[in-house]
Amino acid sequence: MPDLLKNADKNSTIHPEKLQQVNNDIQQIINGCKKHLEVDRYFHNAVFFKHHAHQLKLELLPAIIDSPVKPFFLSHIGVELLLDNLLLTNQHVAADDFYAQLNYCSTEVIRNFLFVSGISNPEVFIHFFEGFKQNRYLRTYTQTEQLTYALKRVCMRIWKDPFTPAQETAITQVINNYRQKLQPNFMDIFKEIEFKLTGH
Repeated sequence: MPDLLKNADKNSTIHPEKLQQVNNDIQQIINGCKKHLEVDRYFHNAVFFKHHAHQLKLELLPAIIDSPVKPFFLSHIGVELLLDNLLLTNQHVAADDFYAQLNYCSTEVIRNFLFVSGISNPEVFIHFFEGFKQNRYLRTYTQTEQLTYALKRVCMRIWKDPFTPAQETAITQVINNYRQKLQPNFMDIFKEIEFKLTGH
């Protein structure tokens, strides 16, 4: 929810740590947001993430010469997308299951959650969410060239023309090569975060 909300409206901010609800369904969303933010904190401060974001940045630098995109920004998102790809291609996550769970969510509960979170126009998110479920972008993340496309789309929110076609080809090659480096031990970061969350 925190990520989806930012994608729907970059000016929307929620503070789940300040929310407490009697309604159990809304409280479940609040709990999920809190857990998401906690996982994010662990992930972005982990040695694994810092190491691979730095290494990927070094490998991307020759591919994006003269691009306006900040190399660290690109590698930060790149590591996250590569982990998505590896979870999918190694069958740790099924895209169809993910979307089935989203379809199961009650629009009315989401709308009420947004209302108590101080979002003035929940319909902006609801419209985005319906489109997000229909587009099923996660299915494309099994292909490394689609990861480059996803990176480009994120960058286009900040920079009008982030990459030339030649740069996109070079980025895809770097992403593909780095994927092979991550493959053997990529589950380590998930095990580390699970241990921090649960103690085992």
